[in-house]
Amino acid sequence: MRRVVVTGIGAVAPSGNNFNDSWSSIKNGHPSISGITKFDAKKYPWNMAGEIKSFEPLLFLSQKETKTMDVFVQYAVAAAVMAARDAGLHTDNNFSPDDSGVIIGSSRGGIGSIEREFNRLYARIGKDSVSRLSPYLMPSSTIGIAASCVAQKLNIKGKCIGISCACSSGAVSIGEAYRAIKDGYSRVILAGGAEAPICEICLAGYGSSGALSSIRDASASRPFANGRDGFVLSEGATVLVLEEYESAVKRNVNIYGEIVGYSNTSDAFHITQPALEGEVKTMCLALKDAGILPEEVDYINAHATSTPIGDRVEAEAIRMVFIKNPEIPVSSIKSMTGHMLAASGAYEIACSLMSLKEGIIPPTINLADKAPECNINVITELTAAPLKVALSNSFGFGGVNASLVIRRVESGNRN
Repeated sequence: MRRVVVTGIGAVAPSGNNFNDSWSSIKNGHPSISGITKFDAKKYPWNMAGEIKSFEPLLFLSQKETKTMDVFVQYAVAAAVMAARDAGLHTDNNFSPDDSGVIIGSSRGGIGSIEREFNRLYARIGKDSVSRLSPYLMPSSTIGIAASCVAQKLNIKGKCIGISCACSSGAVSIGEAYRAIKDGYSRVILAGGAEAPICEICLAGYGSSGALSSIRDASASRPFANGRDGFVLSEGATVLVLEEYESAVKRNVNIYGEIVGYSNTSDAFHITQPALEGEVKTMCLALKDAGILPEEVDYINAHATSTPIGDRVEAEAIRMVFIKNPEIPVSSIKSMTGHMLAASGAYEIACSLMSLKEGIIPPTINLADKAPECNINVITELTAAPLKVALSNSFGFGGVNASLVIRRVESGNRN
């Protein structure tokens, strides 16, 4: 079996339009949640979001491409290009398009394009003529188009897969890429998640399901806190370059860390409610895959979306799995970014890699009053710690769970 490491990270997030700026914001505990500006949301009780500001697609795409691609695809391509540059693939003469792949996850795909074109069609109902829909609507709104456009942009001719497992799609994409490289099917895979769900139908739909917060300020995302009442809808993309270890050493590139364990399971229980036993099983199987005991894990990057039931169940699952390690540090990145759906799982894995590399635990903000049912060690200040192993959780609607185990690779000593 091959070892699998991460050699590149690219991200477009509410906290920054590149991963370095974004990670700096996370370390400093800066919230990136504000009132929705993409449409008039004042009539809804849920009007906060994690919007991306000042995104410049022409840095990565042609004018024509921006007109044919949904925004979630633009985000995915931008993140992938930055990740590839970070890994040095753009200057690597030995980069093999046929031995490389792309796996990008998304929950909502091109829902913004669907809403826009439906509104055009609806506006003509009952009139003599019917508005012609965009010829790009169907291809630009599919889940798999993000992976296809990344492959086209970077000339990648190996496996190309779009994954949709609700909020866990990005983490599952990275996990499946890890398995493909580990088992020898590819040498390099760009994997992650992308979303652009800040549109009226998503806000109204998630709100109607009872999933969104109705708090109207930047503290609306409150994982593990008393008074939490739902997640904050956000947008973004994160792509990692996963690479076979010997290839990375041969290329003498920066290694962020090593993926050593992965599990993906189904609760087979409920369309929206989480199941305790499913989350426990997922974490245990990921640790088993890694050959690591719970007491050897130094840090957990929690899914923790700020929903009343979700945070409670995850906290209980963590207590059960880490019963011999009850003070294990836990934090929630979503307290700052909100919930980027598929992009969050990938983004949180990227942040976990940086936590291991820099020996720090980012804070969970908006947690002045922790809920008693969330009795775990949630970190609220930037904390230095000698981290070697981290676990990152991602759980989605439909009971689709994913956990990944990540290990630090010592600089100068990669064994």
